[in-house]
Amino acid sequence: MVLNQIVNLGYLAGVILFIIGLRQLSSPRTARMGNIWAAVGMAIAIIVTFILPLEKGDNNFLIILLGMAIGSGIGWVSAKRVAMTAMPQMVSIFNGLGGACSVAIAMVELSAHQELYAAGGPGAVAAGGHLTALLAMFVGAVAFTGSLIAYGKLEDLIDDRKIRIPQSTIVNLVILAVIVGGIVYNMISPAASSAFTLVVVLMVIALIYGITFVIPIGGADMPVVIALLNAFSGIAGALAGLVYQNQVMLVGGILVGASGVILTVLMCQAMNRSLWNVIIGGFGSAGPAKAQAGDRIVREITLNDAAILLTYSRSVILVPGYGMAVAQAQKTCHELETILESNGVSVAYAIHPVAGRMPGHMNVLLAEADVAYTKLLDLDDANRVLADTDVVIVVGANDVVNPAALDDPSSPIYGMPILEILKAKNTIVLKRSMSPGYAGIDNPLFFHEKNRMLFGDAKATLEKLTMEIKTVI
Repeated sequence: MVLNQIVNLGYLAGVILFIIGLRQLSSPRTARMGNIWAAVGMAIAIIVTFILPLEKGDNNFLIILLGMAIGSGIGWVSAKRVAMTAMPQMVSIFNGLGGACSVAIAMVELSAHQELYAAGGPGAVAAGGHLTALLAMFVGAVAFTGSLIAYGKLEDLIDDRKIRIPQSTIVNLVILAVIVGGIVYNMISPAASSAFTLVVVLMVIALIYGITFVIPIGGADMPVVIALLNAFSGIAGALAGLVYQNQVMLVGGILVGASGVILTVLMCQAMNRSLWNVIIGGFGSAGPAKAQAGDRIVREITLNDAAILLTYSRSVILVPGYGMAVAQAQKTCHELETILESNGVSVAYAIHPVAGRMPGHMNVLLAEADVAYTKLLDLDDANRVLADTDVVIVVGANDVVNPAALDDPSSPIYGMPILEILKAKNTIVLKRSMSPGYAGIDNPLFFHEKNRMLFGDAKATLEKLTMEIKTVI
């Protein structure tokens, strides 16, 4: 009894620290400390969990320690080696592993249920507990394979334009109906000799559904998909917590699931699209848009001309995108910002909510480069000040500044809120080539009379530009 009270108090402390940590993650200023608080909460939860085998008289410490050692080793090495540009892929893998854990827990519990049904009949297990285990298995399986597919897309292992599922919406609805029907049938006849075989079949179908669910979703929608899969892994964890009546798993899963749902909604609002439209729309997977007719002249700018333009400007806004992340140019951006401000130029950063490959990707990279949080403007704030901006420098962004979203009803991104950088007096786009962005959509900005192209690797180009400005000042 005393041991059980210690466990519950430890779980309560862990949950409180989870909530504090999650609250502090809402701001870049406190995010680092929020991670530490949440990690301490998890450590407390793990430590007090060691008490449970003592209370039950079990001797599973060797298995527990072995599992912790393997998992901790993999997590430590992965976190040390992963580049900031690959952080979205790592988040996807973590989402998937959370789902896989829920599947494992649910299958073990469902196997135990089958043994109880064989011994005591249909009433041997509470119907609610059995349904919860089935749902944990289903949601966890979708989160697992769906996250693996998302990882493949982010890592460019899966090409959206080559791998297609014909009539994907209909296929997904049919698979979902089969899964729901199988769960209902298993609830009606839980004591049947083939009941667990059906559960295994449902698990395999759910794993397949995770693949067919994510495959049709276009690459440009990956920030939304990552947030949604994060919600799935949290929901699966909460269901697993209900299965084991474990409070810290339940509350932790609810926190992850709720925050994932909220983030998904915010991402959809940032793209002016419904979640259903994201799931069935295939935005970003339809291939490049057709080139527009008419005069399409690409106007380049030299490093010297760009340096003079920036040096004699009053205000400059940088728009970072995934190209900045790939080039690891965030610190170079900060150096450019510093030298311009030393010459009296006001510099800020415009951050679109879906810039990069995951929510908050650009914020994390710029924070790593010690860019002040006060210099980061969200979509609405940036659009309000762009009209008074002399120069906008686009560093590897594409779809989030594409004016087709405003004036081309035929464009797949029409209606999506963008950074309206053409309000500024001048724009400079840093790109390696004229290739379209991650969504594969043609960008009229490149040919606009206000715009100048500065080709090359973002980091190398910014370094040269910074040196050129030093010669001008």
